[in-house]
Amino acid sequence: MTRDEYATEDEDRLVRSAADGEDLAVEAALRPRDLGEFIGQHRVREQLDLVLRAARARGGTADHVLLSGAPGLGKTTLSMIIAAEMNAPIRITSGPAIQHAGDLAAILSSLTEGEVLFLDEIHRMSRPAEEMLYMAMEDFRVDVVVGKGPGATAIPLELPPFTLVGATTRAGLLPPPLRDRFGFTGHMEFYGTGELERVVHRSAALLDVRVTEGGAAEIAGRSRGTPRIANRLLRRVRDYAQVRGDGVITDDAAARALAVYEVDERGLDRLDRAVLDALLRLFGGGPVGLSTLSVAVGEERETVEEVAEPFLVREGLLARTPRGRVATPAAWRHMGVEPPVPGGNGGQEGLFGP
Repeated sequence: MTRDEYATEDEDRLVRSAADGEDLAVEAALRPRDLGEFIGQHRVREQLDLVLRAARARGGTADHVLLSGAPGLGKTTLSMIIAAEMNAPIRITSGPAIQHAGDLAAILSSLTEGEVLFLDEIHRMSRPAEEMLYMAMEDFRVDVVVGKGPGATAIPLELPPFTLVGATTRAGLLPPPLRDRFGFTGHMEFYGTGELERVVHRSAALLDVRVTEGGAAEIAGRSRGTPRIANRLLRRVRDYAQVRGDGVITDDAAARALAVYEVDERGLDRLDRAVLDALLRLFGGGPVGLSTLSVAVGEERETVEEVAEPFLVREGLLARTPRGRVATPAAWRHMGVEPPVPGGNGGQEGLFGP
């Protein structure tokens, strides 16, 4: 690679970094500041409000909180709201960043009284750190081991009372001893279209963008039940309306913009449609193995399994069976593809009818 090519690559990297930083800044600006501003998750909000009010009335720290649910539903936002409601500072880290017990000990020993520690993807924390966390959560104490072998010594370290807020997308991977130490567990549900419309209107007001009822409904209907996606689509539709329209987000402007960004009327993106297209056209609707399907769409197995599949299954467009992935009748209709004649679809009629 020439010097000029290296320079161009560096410039592109800087542009991407600046764009990512801008998106993060916008996301932070759109986050609700308290439970009253937080839209949706009524049951979790009510329960969490009781926990926090009681803790403030006692003058102590709040119980440890575990939030589970799919990405983008507001777990990080709620952790920040918990800190704000308790008038306490917050420290943010993640499970993958804590690979040794010493990493966790360094974080815990530097906490101040009442501080909120937000631990994202808590199920990905290493086992030694996890075992240290048990004692820290229950007794506000950790044992720091100094030395190795027979001469090793455990030095007890007292910790100030703190509140741990753990977030996970896979609650089933948490060991029972860790899960049982949380005083409150809240499961975040996917949002309804009406709630997402409220999210779009609120975010549009903060971004100083005009959006009609139809425009908000169009964006909400394609947001996969997730506020983070709704806000991202809103920003992209805003760009389209400013460049190719009069700056107002109408239903027509939203539909045209999202067509440019390859998001269809049900919220399926390029990867989702590629998976369904390969499943239908190349494999007759299945069943087909995940590895084979991943190769067909040119993506890693984990990407198809963790990014595309959950939404396709939830939408009733794909099913997981012991024999492999199978397209449902709704998938054929949505993609506008004629299914094979009965008896020629690899036995799919035995699963979903002829």
